[in-house]
Amino acid sequence: MNRVVHPIEQESFRRLRARLDTSGFPPLTRAVVERVVHSAADLDYAADLVCDEAALTAAHAALHAGAPVVTDVEMVAAGITRRETVCRLRDATAGPGLTRSAHAVRLAYEQVGPGAVWVVGCAPTALEELLALDAEPALVIGLPVGFVGAVESKAALRESGLPAVSNVSEKGGSAVAAAALNALLYHPHTEENA
Repeated sequence: MNRVVHPIEQESFRRLRARLDTSGFPPLTRAVVERVVHSAADLDYAADLVCDEAALTAAHAALHAGAPVVTDVEMVAAGITRRETVCRLRDATAGPGLTRSAHAVRLAYEQVGPGAVWVVGCAPTALEELLALDAEPALVIGLPVGFVGAVESKAALRESGLPAVSNVSEKGGSAVAAAALNALLYHPHTEENA
């Protein structure tokens, strides 16, 4: 089913492209960069995001084949418009050395197993816990925001070698994390990019 794009969104992307040349990016990287920039009205994301086209291509195929999507918080889940998601934060509890977000990642992994797409837009500890598991994700969108642990957790994600979308700065958040996933869901799936 084709997505109907509202005229306001069309005009917004036209203005974005008038201010930011994204034509040099590969197709899925361009889709992610543009959707993230659009979600935050922040052109700096074009230089801040770290994407790998091969990882995005594999994740795109996994998503369109039905890979589960796990989010760290309900705000990320609320922003994902084309897929049911798993978010176990309501079921999680904090304990010694374990945040609720980290416990929620453990619970979600027990539920979905390997091959999921993980979308972290809030809690660096959720990303850290995911990295500690042998989760074998299809993709990790690691865009937690904050002054404590966000930069470090995203650097650890990049160093892990897992297929990922991240960014270098402290910026991030639920809206941009959901936008990165939506870019992959909205991008057409054809046999050429399967």
